[in-house]
Amino acid sequence: MNPLETPETPQASSAPVEENVLPVSQSSEASLEAPAAPETPGDRSNAAAEPDQPESASGSFGDVLREFEAEHAAGPDAVLEGTIVSVTPEAVVIDVGRKMEGIIRPDAPGLPQTLVPGAAIHVSITGRTEDGYYTLSTIHVEQPKDFSALQTAFDEKHVISGTVTELVKGGLRVDVGVPAFLPASRSGIREMSEMSTLIGQTIECRVTKLDVSNPDRPDVVIDRRSVLEEQANAARAEAFGAFQEGMVTQGKVRSLTDFGAFVELAPGIDGLLHVTDISWTRVDKPASVLTVGQTVEVKILKLNKQTRKIGLGMKQLTPDPWTVAASAFKPGDRVNGKVVRLAEFGAFVELLPGVDGLIHLSEMSWTKRIHKPDEVLQVGEQVDVVVLDIKHSDRRISLGLKQALGNPWDDVDTKFPVGATIEGTVHNLAAFGAFVDLGNGIEGMIHIGDITREKRLQHPKDMLTPGQVVKAAVVEVDKGKKRIRLSMKQLEPTSADVFISEHAVGDVLSGRVVEVHGAAAKIEISEGVHARCKIKEEAPAKQQAAAAADLGDLAAMLASRWKSGPSSGPSAKEGVRPNQIRRFKITALDSEARKIDVELAD
Repeated sequence: MNPLETPETPQASSAPVEENVLPVSQSSEASLEAPAAPETPGDRSNAAAEPDQPESASGSFGDVLREFEAEHAAGPDAVLEGTIVSVTPEAVVIDVGRKMEGIIRPDAPGLPQTLVPGAAIHVSITGRTEDGYYTLSTIHVEQPKDFSALQTAFDEKHVISGTVTELVKGGLRVDVGVPAFLPASRSGIREMSEMSTLIGQTIECRVTKLDVSNPDRPDVVIDRRSVLEEQANAARAEAFGAFQEGMVTQGKVRSLTDFGAFVELAPGIDGLLHVTDISWTRVDKPASVLTVGQTVEVKILKLNKQTRKIGLGMKQLTPDPWTVAASAFKPGDRVNGKVVRLAEFGAFVELLPGVDGLIHLSEMSWTKRIHKPDEVLQVGEQVDVVVLDIKHSDRRISLGLKQALGNPWDDVDTKFPVGATIEGTVHNLAAFGAFVDLGNGIEGMIHIGDITREKRLQHPKDMLTPGQVVKAAVVEVDKGKKRIRLSMKQLEPTSADVFISEHAVGDVLSGRVVEVHGAAAKIEISEGVHARCKIKEEAPAKQQAAAAADLGDLAAMLASRWKSGPSSGPSAKEGVRPNQIRRFKITALDSEARKIDVELAD
């Protein structure tokens, strides 16, 4: 005979034994005690099978009786010392000295942090599972046996135990020694459809209302929700105390937001994994990397015991790529990267996973003013850039795109020397002039006064239009200010060009003396055409004598000229004076410089 299968043998074999083992009190308080557990079909079958056992098994009857007494002497509220048998993620199996083991959830409040097989633990029995295992609790509660005990529990707010008996309107009926009412809102169950799952279970609660003015129908109201909240708070406080900054632990992603993910580290304890701490690379949305329910390994970055807030990080568990960047890059290096993001002020280029550099708008072109980065770059494009500056403390790398392309202004003075004739397209007009595209991003400016000689313009649009191809002469080049000045009128033929093309050296012609400066005079030899003439200076004494001539001897001078006859014009010996009409001989013609030299021919 297996003694573990016949716990009810004393009941089946001898009624006096049952009276000796379980004496029933005849006091008036006996009616308030919890009813005994009903006999199961298995117990009845074992009891019925007992008379058929051979008498040789009577030697084990004492052991069976002692086991029965031990099992029933300790009620469901008694504290038992058990031994941990096994530990699994779903349950902890504990030997409580009875024929069936007990089980408890690993996250139940009051359990030690370390659970190892063979360790001793104090528990109390709260019920049984469908498989026959005892359900255990580490919190010891007592079920009151009379009104005085209920009054004490009510006054001192003790936690008591009770058995849910039925579902009633607005809540549950619970046996706490007397019938008590548990409101649905204080049951700890959120859904009304799940209320029936508590029927038959032993729960822990607290008396919130006690009226025994009518002993036959006492008014007792209990609260289970506050007890569950206290237990949860105690469990959270105990679990929170085990966390430390810098600790690496595992958690489950509970929810995702645009700014991060909430990770459950323990029941009721969540930490925030900010989007910037998920990866060293840029993460736009946590949902692109994480999923709800995913188990992740995180590091506790910040822990505030006052506010119970925990900051978490995942990227801190991997090497910092900026430590590699510190030795891999230096200013002046030419590197290749991928455009990963565009902003209003520039473009971010990924040089290494987790290491981005910024190309500012001002570093994208030497010649054009860039207003938006998408005018030059696109996301995903591979580009060559030059490292301009590195700030390791700020984790910033400044990059230049135009430096990698080369500065077209470096050799602009050789491509467009002063005096050269260029051809370009007018791409923009302003009130003060026109801008001409010279290629490779370089442009020159034609001032409004350098467009034509024919007339005075009010606006360049009077002669030019955008897209028009024009020819102009390079007048000035300033590499420092990145300016090239052009002139169209320099290429227009002048009256001097026409005169030079129609005359030759040695030609004699008439001209008017415009002005005299020492040994040189400016001679107008045609309309708008001037020449330079070298003359001999008159003797100072002769000039002084002429200046001191007696103007009163006018009659003598007229008589002298009358006797000498009419004059044919100024002689060569006579001095050159402004507004004289004289004969001149061309001695030199310079078409490029538009210069003409003459000498007196009379």
